Amino acid sequence: MSPASRPLSAIAKTIRSKNAGVDHITFDVIFPDRTSYDHVRASGALSPAAVCRVFGIERARLTDHVEFDPAFAIKFTIARESGSGTLGDGDLFGSQHYAPLIDIQIPEPAGN
Repeated sequence: MSPASRPLSAIAKTIRSKNAGVDHITFDVIFPDRTSYDHVRASGALSPAAVCRVFGIERARLTDHVEFDPAFAIKFTIARESGSGTLGDGDLFGSQHYAPLIDIQIPEPAGN
């Protein structure tokens, strides 16, 4: 039997992505409180290695990864494969790239 878990979207207050210049997309996962933030951070579900797995990218494309304690936020930036607005770009503003994060399963804390 696998341990109980919840999707990231049931824990985070905000999950979003947006352009960070023409050649990067930045992601913000913001939590409602310290407990939720600390739990997800400790789970490793949004570690640099996990982010690369979720998006199927090489580590070199993950240009920034920050756990920002004052805002209960985990933020990271990925280099785009091609610039925003170039031929074939399906998301000019980078606002739909967060979708793979929604269903990431976060194990429930022990004892719950």
